[in-house]
Amino acid sequence: MYTLSGNVIDVESQEPLEYATIVIQNSENPSEVTGGITDSNGKFSIEVKQGTYNISIDFISFKSYKLENKTLTADLNLGTVQLDINSEQLDEVEVVAEKSTVEIKLDKRIYNVGKDMTVKGGTAADVLDNVPSVSVDVEGNVSLRGNENVRILINGKPSGLIGLSSTEALRQFPADAILKVEVITSPSARYDAEGTAGILNIILRKGKGDGFNGSLTATGGTPELYGLAGNANYRNKGVNIFTNAGFRSRTGPGNSSVDATYLDDTGAVTGFRDERLDYDRQSDNFNVNFGTEVFLTDRSSITGTALYRTSSGQDISTNDITDFLVDSTIDQTSRIIEIEDEEDDTFEYSFNYTNNFDGNGKKLTLDFQQSFGEELEQAMVSNTILTPTLSDEPAIRTSTDDSNVEYLIAGDFVKPIKENSQFEAGFRFNLDDQETIYTVENENATGGFDLDTDFSNTLNFKQNVYAFYSQYGSKLNDKFSFLLGLRTEFTDIDIDLLTTGENFDKNFSQVFPTVNLGYEINDKNSLTAGYSRRLRRPRSWFLNPFRSFTSLTSFFTGNVDLNPTFTNSFDIGHLVKFGKVTLNSSIYYQRSINNFQFVSTETGDFFNTDLNIVVNPNDPDFGTYNPDDLIPVIQRRPINLSTEDRYGFEFTANYNVSKAVRFDGSFNFFKFTTDGDFSYVNTAGETITQNFDNSNSSWTARFNSRVRLPGEIDWQTRLFYRGAQVNAQSESEGIFSTNLAFSKDLFKEKATLSFNVSDLFNSRKRRARNFTPSTVADNEFQWRERQFTLNFIYRFNQKKKRQRPQRDYGGEEEGGFGA
Repeated sequence: MYTLSGNVIDVESQEPLEYATIVIQNSENPSEVTGGITDSNGKFSIEVKQGTYNISIDFISFKSYKLENKTLTADLNLGTVQLDINSEQLDEVEVVAEKSTVEIKLDKRIYNVGKDMTVKGGTAADVLDNVPSVSVDVEGNVSLRGNENVRILINGKPSGLIGLSSTEALRQFPADAILKVEVITSPSARYDAEGTAGILNIILRKGKGDGFNGSLTATGGTPELYGLAGNANYRNKGVNIFTNAGFRSRTGPGNSSVDATYLDDTGAVTGFRDERLDYDRQSDNFNVNFGTEVFLTDRSSITGTALYRTSSGQDISTNDITDFLVDSTIDQTSRIIEIEDEEDDTFEYSFNYTNNFDGNGKKLTLDFQQSFGEELEQAMVSNTILTPTLSDEPAIRTSTDDSNVEYLIAGDFVKPIKENSQFEAGFRFNLDDQETIYTVENENATGGFDLDTDFSNTLNFKQNVYAFYSQYGSKLNDKFSFLLGLRTEFTDIDIDLLTTGENFDKNFSQVFPTVNLGYEINDKNSLTAGYSRRLRRPRSWFLNPFRSFTSLTSFFTGNVDLNPTFTNSFDIGHLVKFGKVTLNSSIYYQRSINNFQFVSTETGDFFNTDLNIVVNPNDPDFGTYNPDDLIPVIQRRPINLSTEDRYGFEFTANYNVSKAVRFDGSFNFFKFTTDGDFSYVNTAGETITQNFDNSNSSWTARFNSRVRLPGEIDWQTRLFYRGAQVNAQSESEGIFSTNLAFSKDLFKEKATLSFNVSDLFNSRKRRARNFTPSTVADNEFQWRERQFTLNFIYRFNQKKKRQRPQRDYGGEEEGGFGA
């Protein structure tokens, strides 16, 4: 007997094709037929006796591979067989795996956006909020397993599309442009070491169909939302040209409230303050992406892309404030109105060269990318005293002008070693040059504005990271697989305070080992284990020691002495499948050294609500002020606490009752403990020591259902709950939200009409209590109120997006050791 083996992949994505069929027919005796199917890595190995055979390899909607009259007199390895899409058969394929599918690999989990109706007309933040293990809070902060220090990449690279503020960029980037999201909790050495929680890699859509095809999408909703987007693609044997563009205009009302109690040194109440805020946000966004892929040979290509994103908007916040004396009688009422205008422009271009050589897994990729970005925020803050005497206080004008240029140069080389092993090495240089011009101006008696030198400053921040890595992976006995890697990163940070002429340098180099292990108990039961060392670098705004204006009673400053956080991360996972149910569970542990902690400290200054000025206990007239008129001024800044331990477990379940009914849910429990003391001297010369030892636990849960109603109407419901949470200076309540969506295909699947409601019960609100030795504040915040959205998509020269056939037990795929 001889062995016929090989590897079957998709020629476009270069991903393995699982369940491709291999048929081996004896040329002399056609009734003698044998064969098999490919495994999760696209590999096959079939025992065949000596003879002459016709060999065919087939996969639904792909063109067949045929090898006729092949005589076997020894073992035969066909190498990598690349199958191409058969566009003529594509329309005949039954639509399957319409839910978001999951692929489990040794160092990542891949969540395909798929037919998720609840994100139609939404943003990248909405997509991430639907991904298990990932949460997006009401302020737009993204966390992975409860940890907000997550690295977000676009197509595997840092991108200007994320911008200088990833929170705002994710709220502006359209969901329709996203193909899938890779969740990498145990990154291999190929990936940047940045991000102690792990990596979220957003993969953008790229047209692949033969000939000319595309789609148009129209969106409308209330509160006011409208947009138009489209994508087009042209492909032949020599070139693939693709583009997508979209415009969106949105009004986003929101609200918040603060009820504060002020205390003296003995803990006695000295006064109260109530704040009621309404937000009126309006934004216009435009995105365009154009790319061309030139096929030099069957296995090599050059791709060039250009992306442009621009946005403008205005945020108006109205804050009605009531100050109370200790006996709860009203001392003063006022109204603060802030009008902020924002402009954001980003341009990025990139080139990629890919060579797959002989098609047996040997691969070289080279990348160059450059991005330019500028964000301008200009705000006017006016304060009107309403009672006891009507008066207008001097206005405050602020401006933040951020500009940056980023370069990326990278190369990766993969070399297979025998059949089930491979070696990989590469480099990546990230060069970032950023300038921030921040100004604060105070209105004078003549109506003009004078520069406030206590806040105004110009910062130049340069960060260069030079990284080199290598890794080796192998699969043994079709059961055990491993991927071992080592990455070295050299970081050079240069901080220039152009206003004062000061300069600070930070230079450090570190080694980051990675270990990923897998054991396949059987084809429906497997285990994984991973270890990685990660870091969190302080960003420019964390290091800038100048004050950043927040309000009359608080401000933010960076800390030039802030050092990186280093984290050792461990992860163990289990995947089991039986019948129509898939269960995926994992436990994890992270230990961080020099962990970042944002602390609120009293400056020793007080804001006098009667005189509307900041005063200090050392002032000669301080003793004459009414204590009920004094509000402590709070400074917020980052520091390095000694250690943080974070651990938890998560559980995901999928249940496909039938093609018409599908359920999935996830649960994540996490706990973290922080150890550290912090001492500081306030402006009154007093030394204050705070203990930040803290232990906190919380959890998140998701439930998603997909039901096919009569009339072929799809109905999707998504429930989310985030448990209460406690840290050193705040306590937050749980948050519950519900999203609902309906979808109907029209015109023989050439079009789709969908309707969704985000936050059906208008319950997505953050409620928390913050406290310092002199202040206790209860607050409630709702970034965006309930949203109704209607979408219509029309496809030309294509039908509804087909997906590859998935396993009957849940539509999940399990990959091998490859990164």
